[in-house]
Amino acid sequence: MAGPAKRGKNEPPPPIIVKKVTVVAGGHHGGAWKVAYADFVTAMMAFFLLMWLLGATTEKQRKGIADYFTPTLVKMRESSAGSSGLLGGNSITDVDNYPNRQGQTGTKTLTIPRDATGGAKEGAGKVQRMQQSLKQKLERSETLRKLARQVRMTVTPDGVRIDLVDDADFAMFRLGTTVLTPQAVQLLAVIGQTVAPEPGTVMVRGHTDALPWRAGQVTNNWSLSAGRAEATRQALMRSGIREDRFRRIEGVADREPLIADNPQDPRNRRMSIIVGN
Repeated sequence: MAGPAKRGKNEPPPPIIVKKVTVVAGGHHGGAWKVAYADFVTAMMAFFLLMWLLGATTEKQRKGIADYFTPTLVKMRESSAGSSGLLGGNSITDVDNYPNRQGQTGTKTLTIPRDATGGAKEGAGKVQRMQQSLKQKLERSETLRKLARQVRMTVTPDGVRIDLVDDADFAMFRLGTTVLTPQAVQLLAVIGQTVAPEPGTVMVRGHTDALPWRAGQVTNNWSLSAGRAEATRQALMRSGIREDRFRRIEGVADREPLIADNPQDPRNRRMSIIVGN
């Protein structure tokens, strides 16, 4: 095969040709800018909504909104000051365990829904009204004052829960029966008078301890807890709560112990009365 022809001594070098190739992307400038622009517009809309919200609400409303989005707030509230309350050695004005470390009376808006004008909806402040009313009623006699330690009032997502707790010196019911003791009748009368004026539905839940039954007994903790819940409902009706306010009664036996480390502890025997929001 013949090689390239040799250039003569006086011949000029061949010209160098440079080709410029332009690559055109598909479509008109591509579509990536549209995605970025859409993200930018979305962010700006959120920003302006935030600015409008800050300008159109009061300080209390903004505090309520911030508290609403605090994920652990309800859990913290259940174990905070006033949850054992009146009622278990803590004052409702004790310092709570929220991050702001304010007193309980300074955080009454927490977990309470608010309307567009910032006013509390029906039920706001319910727990404080009930605590104050119950405290006044329990102060009427020495017997009732002693029973105050059996009562625990807690704010829950369902409403205000009132727990009436047994201990070694007090029992709501005669052993193994659904018969209320005289002290329990007095206590439920006061509870009913406190709950009756408050709005909301009422639920009653019965709890037992895990003590075994004697051989030959035909009853069990399920039927016992449900029967005690019904006896409690009837006592509350006699103290002024209308029958149509009761939404549910139930017995959960020993499946929800208050003292989980000791299922046979007498404090696991209790009645829970939930006043809905």
